[in-house]
Amino acid sequence: MSKSVRVALLGCGTVGAEVVRLLHEQAADLTARIGAPIEIVGIAVRRPGRDRGDLPVDPALFTTDALGLVKREDVDVVVEVVGGIEPARTWLVEALRAGKSVVTANKALLAEDGGTLHDAATEGAADLYYEAAVAGAIPLLRPLRESLHGDTITRVTGIVNGTTNFILSAMDETGAGFEEALEEATELGYAEADPTADVEGFDAAAKASILASLAFHTRVGAADVYREGITAVSARDVASAKQMGCTIKLLCIATRALDNDGRPSVSVRVHPAMIPRSHPLASVGDAFNAVFVEAEAAGQLMFYGRGAGGAPTASAVLGDLVAVARNHLAGTRAASESAYAALPIRPMGEAVTRYHVSLDVADRAGVLATVAGIFAKHDVSIATVRQSGRGDDAVLVIVTHGAPDAALAATVEELRGLEFVRAIASVLRVEGGA
Repeated sequence: MSKSVRVALLGCGTVGAEVVRLLHEQAADLTARIGAPIEIVGIAVRRPGRDRGDLPVDPALFTTDALGLVKREDVDVVVEVVGGIEPARTWLVEALRAGKSVVTANKALLAEDGGTLHDAATEGAADLYYEAAVAGAIPLLRPLRESLHGDTITRVTGIVNGTTNFILSAMDETGAGFEEALEEATELGYAEADPTADVEGFDAAAKASILASLAFHTRVGAADVYREGITAVSARDVASAKQMGCTIKLLCIATRALDNDGRPSVSVRVHPAMIPRSHPLASVGDAFNAVFVEAEAAGQLMFYGRGAGGAPTASAVLGDLVAVARNHLAGTRAASESAYAALPIRPMGEAVTRYHVSLDVADRAGVLATVAGIFAKHDVSIATVRQSGRGDDAVLVIVTHGAPDAALAATVEELRGLEFVRAIASVLRVEGGA
C-alpha cells in the first residue's frame, strides 16, 4: 500500500462537512480506488470551536490559518469549499505554484479570474479540478474537458441554477407571481436569505463562463457573459407562454458560430427565455439542473440531476479528489487548460435572438399598422401577432423571427415612446424554435 494522500480542507460548512463524512464513510472503497488512503491533515475554518455535532474528525485538525495550512510541507492536495474571490484566490495560487493539486467548488473565482489559477497550475505542474463548481453532482465538466475533446461543440444550453428553476416551475404550475414563488422557495430552503446572486442571474452567469471556456477552448470571464435575472418575470408572462405552448426558464446559452466574415466567435448569455414544452429542458422542474450540449459529431447530449446541496456537491468534490490523488501517486498530472482557440467574444447586440413583446395599447384603429412599421424600420421580421381585449384591456402580443439583439432592443425602445402604448408589459426572448 502506498503512503497516504494528505489533504488540506479549506472550509467546513455544508459542503465541507459532507466531504468529511463521505471520506470517513467510504474510506475503504476510496483507498481501493486510489491505491492509498486519503488523510485529512488540517481543516481551515473561521470558528474552530464551533459545535459540529458528530462530525467524524479530530478537533485538533481545525485551524484559522488557511494560508499556513496550504503552505505546510506535508500537504499534497488542497480542497477549497469556502467560496468568494479573496482570500481564496491567494490560497489556491499559493498551493498550485507549490505543486499542490487543487480541487475547488469556487465558481465565482473561476469565472472572475480562472486564468490566474490555470497559469499557477501550469507553473507548478499541478492539477486544477472543479467539477463541483457547475451543476453539483452532475458529471458535466469532465465530459466537456475530456470525453468531447475530439469533437467540436457548437452550443451549450442549460438550466444551472436550482433556485430560479424552482421559482419559475412553481409559477408555471400554480400561477403564482414571482414574490410568492420566491417566498415558497425561501421557506423550503431553496433560496438564501439574500437571493440576489440567484434571482439576478449572477450565479448562472459564473457557471456559463466556465462552461463556455471548456466547450470552446477560450477563456471566458464573468464580464463576458450577458446577464438578466428573473425578477421581472410575471404571472402574466408565464400565462402568455402557456398560450404559446411554452414555459419560461432561466437559461445559460453559449454558442460558437461564424461571424459575417466567416470567422468563428463565441456568444455567452444568461437570461429568462420561453422554450417550447417539447424541448428537453422544458420538463426540468423543481430545483433540478440540466445542460443540453450540441456537438458536430456527437449530436445532442443532455446531462441532468441535482445541481446543488451539500451531498451532491461533495460527491463531485470527491470524484475530483480521486482523480488528482491517483495522478499524485503516479507522478503525473491531467492535461492543462485548453484555451488555444482564443476566440473573440461576440457582444450581446450581435447575438441573433427572438423576442416575445407584450404591449398594453390604446384600443383604436392604426395601432397594429404603426407597431408593425416600427419593427420593419429596424429590419425585424414579425412571426406572429395576437391582439386581445377591448378598451383599457387591449393587449398586443408580438413574436419575432431571429434578428440581432441590438435591432430588437432598438425596436422596443422606440415602442416605449409611442403615445398609444400605455405600457410594455413584458419583453422576453424565445429559444428553441417556438
